[in-house]
Amino acid sequence: MPFNVDFKPRAIKDLSALSKDNARRILEKITALQDDLQGDVKRLTEYRPEYRLRVGDYRVLFELEDKTIVIYRIIHRREAYR
Repeated sequence: MPFNVDFKPRAIKDLSALSKDNARRILEKITALQDDLQGDVKRLTEYRPEYRLRVGDYRVLFELEDKTIVIYRIIHRREAYR
């Protein structure tokens, strides 16, 4: 069941601030996530957005809305849950 991916403006800004290697690796994981939510995905408790994808030291924070993955932030793990 393929999902569409929607990046919020803040997520695009986060992604552009990363090194090319990290950005490429994160985009590969997001592409794999589109197919069937595969990867290191975890539902977060008492936190918005509801899900996170772990890619090395970075976290992709996203929510599911029908058939769309809405990506809110791409941030280093030390700052992700503040």
